[in-house]
Amino acid sequence: MTPLIEYDDASPEVRAVYDDIMATRKTDYINNLWKVIAHHPPTLQRTWERVKTMMGASGVLDPVTREMIYIAVSVTNNCEYCIATHTASARAKGMTDEMFGELMAIIGLANETNRLANGYRVQVDERYR
Repeated sequence: MTPLIEYDDASPEVRAVYDDIMATRKTDYINNLWKVIAHHPPTLQRTWERVKTMMGASGVLDPVTREMIYIAVSVTNNCEYCIATHTASARAKGMTDEMFGELMAIIGLANETNRLANGYRVQVDERYR
């Protein structure tokens, strides 16, 4: 495993990103993902800016829906870390057990039908092009 870069051991460049994460999220906690990618400060900065923009900005999708989409992609990609963190975030933003159950059912169905369509090499209907 890649060692974590804690705040006290971080360079000024990394600390600036950590400070922005904590200020934006109104917390004193830095997730392990950030502590690992801090080994490459440009990746840390770029990734944080994109996450902050996409997951925190106001837009058409509400915050719970955004988190649920992230969960769906994370389940499909088998990212245990992202499943755990975004499930916790979605629950904090109002996702219920019923919503989570329905989400898991949809993810399972979509993965099954995607694989069937890919395996059979199903042509896209003309009306959907």
